[in-house]
Amino acid sequence: QVQLVESGGGLVQAGESLTLSCKVSRRAFSGSAIAWFRRAPAKEREFVAGISRFGSNTYYSDSVKGRFTISRDNDNNTVHLQMNSLKPEDTAVYSCGSAGVVASDPRRYVYWGRGTQVTVSS
Repeated sequence: QVQLVESGGGLVQAGESLTLSCKVSRRAFSGSAIAWFRRAPAKEREFVAGISRFGSNTYYSDSVKGRFTISRDNDNNTVHLQMNSLKPEDTAVYSCGSAGVVASDPRRYVYWGRGTQVTVSS
């Protein structure tokens, strides 16, 4: 079974930055594409960013492109999401999921972390 644990969430002001981390069980890491999704209150889960198994391809939603950067640390089986220029509309619970390939449909992901709260005040 693949285990994912998110960290790094918190409360920041608009314009500030946060870095989220997704620690993946070591045996599963190299074979997994990892993506970040978020869910705001009363909204559906939304794809944010994804990175392929070897890190050669990255994908972003239009709402975060140019502000967020996803990366893989293969030595520590961790995926990071650097979030810059945060906006109040980025407020959500952020979760990472693993799959064979990156997809924007959350149903393609079998394993999920529990999530971490990001709150951006105006």
